[in-house]
Amino acid sequence: MIRRATLQDVPACAQVIHDWACQTDWMPEELPVEQLTALIEEAFDHREIWVTGNPVDCYMSVDPNEQKIGALYCRRTGQGIGKRFVDRAKEGRAFLWLTTHTPNTAAQRFYQREGFEVTSEEPPVPPDTVPVYRMEWNA
Repeated sequence: MIRRATLQDVPACAQVIHDWACQTDWMPEELPVEQLTALIEEAFDHREIWVTGNPVDCYMSVDPNEQKIGALYCRRTGQGIGKRFVDRAKEGRAFLWLTTHTPNTAAQRFYQREGFEVTSEEPPVPPDTVPVYRMEWNA
């Protein structure tokens, strides 16, 4: 079940990101969980943040002003959860964009199946150090 996140979910969201980064061989060392938590808390009131799992093990953040999926991390893959998150982000919108790390070919294939197209390659935005592809979806 996908639900809107609460502030109490933020540390678990940060842990999901941190664990993903630690388990991804091409990803440099991620920020500490405390810093990730602070970044998510800072953005919380300006984002649509959705979670699933008990405890939380998947989450998505959408910036409604930018029409951007800013984060989609899931510990459970291959179960359709990412698709349900993206479908939720598309609801009521005609356009979305996101970035995905250039080495993350699995994510790129997933987003292409969901109708996103690579529109450019961009340098990393600190604290990231890995270049990204910008991908866009139009209804």
